[in-house]
Amino acid sequence: MLKKILIPVIIMIATGGHIFAQPEFEIDTFSTPGGKLEIWCIGHGTLMFKLNNFVLHVDPVSREADYDLLPDADVILVTHSHGDHLDPGAISKIMTPSTSVFCNESSAKDLDGAIILRNGDKYDFAGSKDIKMLIEAVPAYNIKHERSPGFPFHPKGDGNGYIINFAGKRIYIAGDTENIPEMEDIKAIDIAFIPMNLPYTMSVDMAVDAGLKIKPAYLYPYHFGTSNTAELAERLKNTDIEVRIRKF
Repeated sequence: MLKKILIPVIIMIATGGHIFAQPEFEIDTFSTPGGKLEIWCIGHGTLMFKLNNFVLHVDPVSREADYDLLPDADVILVTHSHGDHLDPGAISKIMTPSTSVFCNESSAKDLDGAIILRNGDKYDFAGSKDIKMLIEAVPAYNIKHERSPGFPFHPKGDGNGYIINFAGKRIYIAGDTENIPEMEDIKAIDIAFIPMNLPYTMSVDMAVDAGLKIKPAYLYPYHFGTSNTAELAERLKNTDIEVRIRKF
């Protein structure tokens, strides 16, 4: 079961013995065998997942949220080194001595102690809060869109998408990518986050193709700028994919 929550402008949440004032975000809640899984749609390419008292941040960036007001991270995933995805300042605000950070190789120079995952790597995470999670790094790159001839916005082999397996859910966070051939191998996805903004990632046509390749139960367009998310939803409405449009 999924429940959509629109958080009021400021609420107070308790986590880890601390009280945080929380600004407005849209939160979707899934019931899972492991408990209540919350997906926080923070902005652009930035997400947060909360399972009971376990917190996973994805691409935390200060321009999308005040990280003084967000809960500390158990795990942080960084997809690539562009400034709208890698912000060491935001990360420093949610780090604890027990936080695990995973990133692609080019981001590691800015993240002391991070665990580098390359395309195809897998990592079995077992945290102190009885959370077990398999993290898979998958390719994320451009085929068509380039800064200049021969220089794609996101070169093959650099950035990561991630598949995270926990709480009985298989979640795909695509990162900055086009509808690459490797998506044919991404199967059994419950929830997918697909970028859709030109010229950096996908057109609507590409996002439709990506959705049909992956066939997630729920597809969230994210990192979409001014792209027409309603068109994506319309074109996938007669499939088994539920497109969920949120504020990013």
